[in-house]
Amino acid sequence: MTRRHRQTATITLAVVVAVALPACAAMPRPRPDTGYPWHTDIVATTFWVGEVFDPGAPDGSQRVSTYDSDWLGSYGGCDGIEADGECRTEPRTAEADYFPTRMTPRENPFYLDLPFDDLNDETGFATRGEVVPWAADPLYASAVDDPDISLMKNRWVVLHRDGRVCYGQIQDAGPGEYRDAAYVFGDDDRRPTNTRFNGAGLDVSPALNGCLGFADLDGDGDRVDWAFVDDGDVPPGPWTKLVTDSPAR
Repeated sequence: MTRRHRQTATITLAVVVAVALPACAAMPRPRPDTGYPWHTDIVATTFWVGEVFDPGAPDGSQRVSTYDSDWLGSYGGCDGIEADGECRTEPRTAEADYFPTRMTPRENPFYLDLPFDDLNDETGFATRGEVVPWAADPLYASAVDDPDISLMKNRWVVLHRDGRVCYGQIQDAGPGEYRDAAYVFGDDDRRPTNTRFNGAGLDVSPALNGCLGFADLDGDGDRVDWAFVDDGDVPPGPWTKLVTDSPAR
């Protein structure tokens, strides 16, 4: 949730064919083999586009993100309910494919963040060619040294909780830390270095909150397993109804 504005661009990735299968997210399933390490039993909190949880903090607003200086506008508005001048979250259901009920998003409502900022953090940018697993892929290799291109934005992540399997795209960095490469990319299942928000290792959107069956709409007690997944290995589901391919900016 770093909040430094800059004009950036990223690589447009192939869009997965959108087919809605809302029921499949709730069916008990094992964790898929993605070819990337799994991070297990990680505290996940919930955030949403338009949320302002601390107006006095540099990373206290979700009107902007690490990768989009006008995230609120790009998304299409508050990813929830506008009430009393605030953008609040709401329960999401399979019947609505976990989409918001009072607005029409312009980008994928299945989004999340991880604590590695590869654009605005100098260390993250300097080391991303070494630590990001897909940095050597031909699609990304030529962009590693380009300060206007993110290797993280729009990347897919698979999440598993109590037999539920859901997918989301990275659209921000956080929570609490922004250069935790050892946790984000490591293969030893280490704990996040962040100590805020009950030691959370990622934030998930309201759509992912509902899809994964979180106990709380906006708490810090739910835990998930997660792993990176390549675009071509993302199965059809409500998360592919609207795939985000916008550049960082």
